[in-house]
Amino acid sequence: MKKKEKSGFGAYLKKQNIEFSTQRIFIDGLGGMAQGLFASLLIGTIISTVGTYLFDVSFSLWEKDFSIFADANSFAKIVQGAAMACAIGYAMKAPPYVLYSLLTVGVAANTYGGSGGPLAVYVITLISVFCGKLVSKRTPVDLIVTPAVTILVGVAASALIAPPVGMVGTAIGTFIMWATEMQPFLMGLLISVVMGIVLTLPISSAAICLSFGLVGLAGGACVAGCCAHMVGFAVASWRENRIGGLMAQGLGTSMLQIPNLMKKPLLWIPAVAASAVNGPIATCLFRLEQNGFAIASGMGTCGLVGPIGVIVGWANGDGATAFDWIGLVLISIVIPAAVAWVVSELLRKADIIEPGDYKLDL
Repeated sequence: MKKKEKSGFGAYLKKQNIEFSTQRIFIDGLGGMAQGLFASLLIGTIISTVGTYLFDVSFSLWEKDFSIFADANSFAKIVQGAAMACAIGYAMKAPPYVLYSLLTVGVAANTYGGSGGPLAVYVITLISVFCGKLVSKRTPVDLIVTPAVTILVGVAASALIAPPVGMVGTAIGTFIMWATEMQPFLMGLLISVVMGIVLTLPISSAAICLSFGLVGLAGGACVAGCCAHMVGFAVASWRENRIGGLMAQGLGTSMLQIPNLMKKPLLWIPAVAASAVNGPIATCLFRLEQNGFAIASGMGTCGLVGPIGVIVGWANGDGATAFDWIGLVLISIVIPAAVAWVVSELLRKADIIEPGDYKLDL
């Protein structure tokens, strides 16, 4: 029998491509948010650090002084709210007039949200996309109605709820960071394992770290867990995927293993073990702090953004000792690789992991 067609308001929502699902709201939405921040604030910070400590392109022209790297960072910071909102809208398949109007919404939400601006942008963009889609292409003057509704709803929602939403995000992040300082072993282990798992799932760990502003020692634990999962899967699957898999997972994303993990969740053991070991070592032994940019806490070795965030924090702070550098290398690569390899080999000998279990279609 054919499935019963939706009618009434449900049919209207479907026609307007409005979908209330985990995939659309959390996976697509949070993923888009992280991409927007990566293309604005994060890359701007990296460029600024290079310009400050390595080289910059400075010159005078048209009776003005220009510093390309520093200027790029300034402009990137200015548009971070707009970039996040637009990226979220794009990920949620917002129609053109809604998408372009979200630039204004993002600026408003990020401004009113204060230190918790990223979380406010996420929540308010969802509301604005919903309202914008409701009226999109439903009137002869769509070019006026759709942008007006999207912007007015977004700005009003920003004024009403961005401050408290921002404060909630900041409070949660502050509590997690305080708890990590108080209980570095327990929280280091917990944060490392949880963030590593989140990184591998089709949910944006970077967006979560960004929303709660996770930096400092808690940020270091996040880096440890995310690096452990990416490097862990890359090493554990070496027999099946060789150099291609090592690069794709170690510098790309461990999400590539999701199809295999859905078939056999036990394949997660080597990476989880690596995270469980890596986190407490990061927080208790090396006191690894990630003070560069919160989004880097949830990136792991993807493009080496996690370690770069740590280095940026050093560059902008009191610098780093040889012990710090050794710790960063061990936590980012060596410890996860060693633990994951040992655990995976033991599981292979016990026939828990079988040949081909980690195989990727690269």
